[in-house]
Amino acid sequence: MQLDKDQVVGFIREHGDADTVDSAKQELPEKVDTDQHGDLLKKYGVDPQDLLGKLGGGLGDLTGH
Repeated sequence: MQLDKDQVVGFIREHGDADTVDSAKQELPEKVDTDQHGDLLKKYGVDPQDLLGKLGGGLGDLTGH
C-alpha cells in the first residue's frame, strides 16, 4: 500500500526520536510503498503492519477484513 511520506514521518515522530524523523524526511520517497520500502521502514523502527494498522483507520473496510 502506498502512503504519503508525511503520514509515515508523523508515525515515526510519534514512535521515534528527532534524529530519526529528520533522517526519514530526507531519505523516504514522497510516496512510500509498504511492500517496496519495507526494509527502509524497518531501518526507522517501523513495522509496515503496525504502520498500516495505525494509519489505515477504516482500512479493514477497504480490504474486506
